[in-house]
Amino acid sequence: MKCALFYIFLFSSLTAFCQNVADTIAKDTLFEGVIPVTNTFVDTPGQTSFLKKNRVKLIAGIHVGAYTGTLFLLSEAWYKNQERTPFHTFNDTKEWLQVDKAGHAWTAYNIAKYSNNLWLWAGVPTKKAVWFGGISSIGYQTILEYLDGHSEKWGWSWADMGANVFGSSLYVAQQLKWKDQRIQLKFSSHRINYNDDLERRANDLFGRSVQERILKDYNGQSYWLSANVGSFLPKVTVPAWLNIAVGYGAKGVWGGFENKGYNKDGSLIFDRTDIKRQRQWYLSPDVDFTKIHTNKKGVKTVFSLLNMIKFPAPSLELSGGKLKGHVVFF
Repeated sequence: MKCALFYIFLFSSLTAFCQNVADTIAKDTLFEGVIPVTNTFVDTPGQTSFLKKNRVKLIAGIHVGAYTGTLFLLSEAWYKNQERTPFHTFNDTKEWLQVDKAGHAWTAYNIAKYSNNLWLWAGVPTKKAVWFGGISSIGYQTILEYLDGHSEKWGWSWADMGANVFGSSLYVAQQLKWKDQRIQLKFSSHRINYNDDLERRANDLFGRSVQERILKDYNGQSYWLSANVGSFLPKVTVPAWLNIAVGYGAKGVWGGFENKGYNKDGSLIFDRTDIKRQRQWYLSPDVDFTKIHTNKKGVKTVFSLLNMIKFPAPSLELSGGKLKGHVVFF
């Protein structure tokens, strides 16, 4: 998941900021009655009168700072040792069995969510805040894609941009329609122990540390569309936090397009075309932590972070035409 460390840092910073100020907003006479939360918001008559220009400038500055800071950091750390080229495109539609595209959608969805919360805190009317959040998300990811477009190793990917737009649009559409996130995009990952030959390849492709493997090993990643049961079936008596999630992942991927690896001179150094590349589909219960009521802002922050992740639970897996169960899957 290229550049995911920057994404996660941004998510965590935005989430902590939003949740820590949420409780104080209720006591702010200028924002009385305007209390943004992660998944729901309420329009307050005359809300625009609460608009605080200094807060808008602050949040705008945070977004601009995040964009320019990311541009600078990635230019120095990620692209510095790579050959710069004229802008070009790169067709990676079939790469990694599209698991990386699910990662782009998940990233865009979460940036839109937390950006929206920041604009709400600034006093921006709710509908505008939703649009600002969605546009901010796409803008941030477009900067990264632009850098790829000038990299010899990659290129501008229309498939990546499509996934970015999908993730952001999923958030925006639900907020405008329901003022709630009935369907959320979530992520899970687990460490896989490989044999010696594959472990060496995994070290080269996905890194050695636990953090790198979580973010880069597509064989261990899963992405989920998690739907709240009570929101869609209000007459059914179920816990408010109960979700049903459909997940997607892959196994047997040891290269972007094929299970081969090459040296810089083009010589073949890895060939495991005997390993079948397979898609995996999952069905599992999940938890919507935003439906669990609490007045403690520290707990709200933790719940907001946890809601980006699929809760470990029993799961059914369909892969290679075979169905099997997992007592607990993450």
